Amino acid sequence: MEGVTADRFDADRFEASRNRLASLAYRLLGSAADAEDAVQDAFLHWQAADRQRIKVPEAWLTRVVTNLCLDRLRSARARRERATGDWLPEPLLDGDPMLGPADTFEQRESVSLAVLTLMERLSPLERAVYVLREAFAYSHAEIAGILDITESASQQHLHRARRRVTDARRPGAGESDPGAARRIVEAFLAAASSGRTERLVALLTDDVVAVSDGAGLVGRLLRFETPRRVAAVARAGFTPTDAKRRLAGGTPAIHYALVNGAPAILAVVGGKVAGCVTFDLADGKIAGVRGIAAPARLARLAERWRRSEPGTPLMAEW
Repeated sequence: MEGVTADRFDADRFEASRNRLASLAYRLLGSAADAEDAVQDAFLHWQAADRQRIKVPEAWLTRVVTNLCLDRLRSARARRERATGDWLPEPLLDGDPMLGPADTFEQRESVSLAVLTLMERLSPLERAVYVLREAFAYSHAEIAGILDITESASQQHLHRARRRVTDARRPGAGESDPGAARRIVEAFLAAASSGRTERLVALLTDDVVAVSDGAGLVGRLLRFETPRRVAAVARAGFTPTDAKRRLAGGTPAIHYALVNGAPAILAVVGGKVAGCVTFDLADGKIAGVRGIAAPARLARLAERWRRSEPGTPLMAEW
């Protein structure tokens, strides 16, 4: 019985760290499904380890999860998928514990879809140092121990990562007033659904970019640039058709939501999320739009939405 009690205690210690480890893995991989796999693999390592010799379980588990994620990022499959430009981060509904710490601007920004996408430009080590430092406030000495590098190397990786993320970030991007953000999204939806192209163009920045996963049906991401092109695509996308209703499984209601800290609209059919559109804002306008409808990318978000208590939709029927 004593051994059973010890195993239960060790399992409980792991479970107490699960959400933190999952949020670390999600930031490193950009995929909730892959993050869950990495955490489960870490649990198997934990079970197989001589736990009596582990002095600081949190540090040990952080090291294991980080290196499991690095192995995934370095794999031939991951390099192939991400190098084609057909990769999008998996969106998460605000309140999901996998989003992790959100006390500081750096923590909130590090889990935004915009920064998760920008981090694709980093090497795996740069990405790991950036996440460990910016999101979890590890010291360079601690990061050096986790990644088996020197403190100087950690500092250099962080400097390069910050510069690459900053250089690629849109001017004027950042946190916006929640009320203003919602009004902009509501105006976008009203203009798109009514076909008011000029009003749509006025809501977009000159360098706006829209990306869609094509509901996973086309095998690649669809990318659109220039305000008029994005406005035309939005207008077409928000024009109801029988084909779209069949694809969605019915007539969706359109809800406002926060996804990875950013404003979004969800198409919901019978309580199930069939599509998600997220918005990046800059200087009071829409600088980026992501349309995500592939079921595999929406699985966790849809499950969290199913268990939530949504408010009144922006549109009861689309």
